Amino acid sequence: MDLPNDFLWGAASSAHQTEGNNTNSNWWHLENAPRSPLKERSGDAVDSYHRYPEDMRLLAEAGLNAYRFSIEWARIEPTPGEFSSSQLRHYRAMIETAFELGLTPVVTLHHFTNPMWFTHAGGWRSPDGIERFARYVTEVGSILHDVPWVCTINEPNMIAVISDLFAQPTDGDRLDDRAITALALPAPADGVSQVLERAHRRAVEILRERTDARIGWTVSNQAFEAEPGCEEVLKDVKWAWEDRFLEVSKHDDFVGVQSYTTRKVGENGPLPHPPDPGNTLTGWPNRPDALGMAIRNTWQVTGGTPILVTENGIATADDAARVTYITEALRGLNDAVTDGIDVRGYLHWSALDNYEWGDWHPTFGLIAVDRTTFARTPRPSLAWLGRLVQQQRRHNLAGKEG
Repeated sequence: MDLPNDFLWGAASSAHQTEGNNTNSNWWHLENAPRSPLKERSGDAVDSYHRYPEDMRLLAEAGLNAYRFSIEWARIEPTPGEFSSSQLRHYRAMIETAFELGLTPVVTLHHFTNPMWFTHAGGWRSPDGIERFARYVTEVGSILHDVPWVCTINEPNMIAVISDLFAQPTDGDRLDDRAITALALPAPADGVSQVLERAHRRAVEILRERTDARIGWTVSNQAFEAEPGCEEVLKDVKWAWEDRFLEVSKHDDFVGVQSYTTRKVGENGPLPHPPDPGNTLTGWPNRPDALGMAIRNTWQVTGGTPILVTENGIATADDAARVTYITEALRGLNDAVTDGIDVRGYLHWSALDNYEWGDWHPTFGLIAVDRTTFARTPRPSLAWLGRLVQQQRRHNLAGKEG
């Protein structure tokens, strides 16, 4: 592959899905509500709050050079306006551990979850929602001074999708009974989408004053495909679901592409994924070519904003299928780079098997975890990806010497 020497090769995680016992967040309350629609609880998750040094060490020893993780707002600001210095030190320690192990930290400030008090106050629909988020970003900016990559908000288009469904996280009757991963959800809410755009712009402004980081947000890319005769519907669907969020990134240092599969669009909009024996554990079609499609669409819509692949992977119990999926996805990435698209890195989702927002069944990880003992077992796919990275480095070195 013709990729630069400073290309980021890594894996990704999020706080709520891995840390465990995030008791101040709205998701914790949703999971544990008496009539919760979610099948399973996060509980101790995979105990990465305590075991993150081991998680990072396994990635570094395999040969990867980057790790994406998130900071949990509900831990930093457990009550309005009161910030935890111990939690700030905890996440600062994570950043320093990454550097010590030779991993570039890619830090996400908001990965779906909110403090419960923020949700009770109206969440993103509150008149003060943006300033409350800005207050948190300002505080957490104090530990980000040397972090080279910062994602403000993870998948704002998906947040806008679930904002109304989860508006009352203790009232199970108002919630959809399907996991987020099923993608059987309504289009992003317009009002929340606009608020998230303003919240992102405010965060960028704050972080540019306090850090030298490259700053952007990440967008869930669906790689929409039109059924015959539905091309005009496709345009509207693409704009509502992702292109409006990609347009925001025209003014950013980078945009995070998050891609897993494709989605068909019929005359009434996105179609459910049909059952198929070849579907992944999330019920999605096995379409590694979606990554190349997503990269190209993002590049076109943003007008050339640099791209960081912040999530890409497959939920499967067959690790050989994982290697095949990554191979094909990287082929699409490399073809895009060959065509002149500026891609800065590939961060696989996920580093570890983790809590998939109501379901422990889908396994995305390069590292398997025993949820009783928390023992980590690197899968062959991790070693394979590490060897690929080493081969790429040797290729680049040979090119220099030549």
